[in-house]
Amino acid sequence: MELFLQNIESMLTYIVEVCTILLELFGVIVLVFTAIKSFILWIRHDSKLRLELAQGIALSLEFKMGSEVLRTVVVRQWAELGILGAVIFLRGLLTFLIHWEIRHEKEDLEKGMKE
Repeated sequence: MELFLQNIESMLTYIVEVCTILLELFGVIVLVFTAIKSFILWIRHDSKLRLELAQGIALSLEFKMGSEVLRTVVVRQWAELGILGAVIFLRGLLTFLIHWEIRHEKEDLEKGMKE
């Protein structure tokens, strides 16, 4: 029975590690795509540049935060959990600030269209 549980645990660890890497990869892909798109908007002098960039960064951070939350499943030591908690907190704070910026940028764009 103990061998069976060890096999299940190592399989869970492997699955979590693969999923964590995939989520990190998705975050990087979103960020790179957003950077390219924003560069094109910057060349065109598009007023939606800041909004598009902020939304892309926020989405990328959410993927990366998801990978950190998933990583907590296989944490074995309190020190690791503390570090992961700090990373999750900081990424959450950044996401909150970016969403705040998005809201204000949308309001500014709407004001600009009304004028």
